Amino acid sequence: MFNSLDQLFVSLKHWLVGFAPAAWQPWVSALISAAAIIGVFALLFALVTVLERKGLGRIQNRYGPNRVGPAGFLQFAADGIKALTKEDLVPRAADKVIHFLAPIVLVMPVVLAFSVLPFGRDMVAVDFDAGVLFFFAVGAAAEVAVFMAGWSSRNKYSLLGAMRAIAQMISYEVPLILSAVTVIMMVGSLSTVQIVAAQGGYAGWLPDWHVFTPWGFAGFVLFMIAATAESNRSPFDMPEGESEIIAGYFVEYSGFKFALFFLGEYFGMFAISAMAITLFLGGWHAPFEALVWIPSWAWFFLKLMAIIFTFIWIRGTVPRLRIDQLMNFAWKFMLPMALINLVAAAVWHFMPTGLARWLVGVALVVGPYLLLGRGLMQNQNVGKRIYRYAD
Repeated sequence: MFNSLDQLFVSLKHWLVGFAPAAWQPWVSALISAAAIIGVFALLFALVTVLERKGLGRIQNRYGPNRVGPAGFLQFAADGIKALTKEDLVPRAADKVIHFLAPIVLVMPVVLAFSVLPFGRDMVAVDFDAGVLFFFAVGAAAEVAVFMAGWSSRNKYSLLGAMRAIAQMISYEVPLILSAVTVIMMVGSLSTVQIVAAQGGYAGWLPDWHVFTPWGFAGFVLFMIAATAESNRSPFDMPEGESEIIAGYFVEYSGFKFALFFLGEYFGMFAISAMAITLFLGGWHAPFEALVWIPSWAWFFLKLMAIIFTFIWIRGTVPRLRIDQLMNFAWKFMLPMALINLVAAAVWHFMPTGLARWLVGVALVVGPYLLLGRGLMQNQNVGKRIYRYAD
C-alpha cells in the first residue's frame, strides 16, 4: 500500500507512456514530465501569491485578498485575467525583438532547472551525472535575461535597475555555488539523485542530513542567504526598489510580459529552494525513520512550503538594505565564510568520528563568523530600531 502510494505518479506516467508507439515513448515521457512540472509549479505559484499577500497583510496589521472567491483564494485568477487582457505597451525606441524575448529567456532556464531535481523516490525528469552543474549553468541565463530587459527598454531607470540586478546576482552567485561545493566534496558526486541518496540513513533519531553537521549548517545558512539575493527577495530586493528606481529592469513591461517576469521570479525561488532541500535537507527523505510510510513526494513539498513560508516571513519583517550594505555583505562576509566552510568540510571529512571532530568543526565555523561579523560592523554606527504598531 505504501509503495503504491509513493510511486503513484511514476506508475501513472508509465501507464500513459505505454499508449504511445515504442519509437515515440522517450519523447512522450519527456513531454509528460515537462507538463507535470510546469502544471504543478504554476499552480503552486498561484497559491503562493495569495498566501504571501494574506500573510503579509497579517504581519502588517491589515487584510489581504478577501473578495475574489472563498476567503480571497481566487485572487490569482482575477490577476491572471487582468494580465492577459491588459494592453501590451512597448516603448517606441525599444529594441522590440529583444524586449519581447527577455521575459521568455527568464522563464525557460528556470523550467529547465526543475528537470534535474528529484521531487520524490524515482521522481526526477533527468538523472544527469552533473545535475548540480546543469542546475547552476542554466540558472546563470537569468542575468542575460535581466540585461536584455533593461537594455532593450531604452529607459535609464530600466538600465540602472538591470545593472544593479546583475551586480547583485553575480556577487551572490559566488557564495551560493561555493556553499554547494561543500556537499559535492563530501558526497563525491554532482548527481542530485546520489546527493539525496547519501542523506538517506538515520543515526538514532537524527537523520543523516547534511544540515546536521557544522559545515552543513553553515553551508545551508549561506546558501539560503545567497538564494534570497538571487531571487530578488526582501531584504535584497534592490533591483526592484520601487521608491528608488520604479520597479527596476521591467518597468517598461505591461500585461502578460510583466506577468512572465513575476512568474519567473517565483519559479526561481521554488527552484533554488528545491535545490537547498536536495543539498542540505535530505531531499525527499522523511525527518524521522518512523515516518517513512508517508509518500516521499509529500515530504519534499512539505519542506518546500516551509522554506517558502520563511521567505514570506522575512519579507514582512526585515527592512531593505542599502546597495553598499548589500555588496559589502556579499564580498566581505559571505564569500570569506563560504571559502572557510570549504576548509571546515575538508577537516570534518578527514577527522575520525567523535567529540573532537565536532569541536573542531564548530570552531572552524563559529570563530570566523564572529571575527568577520565584528569586522564588518565596525564604524557602522547602527542605532537601535524602534518599531511602532498601529492600534
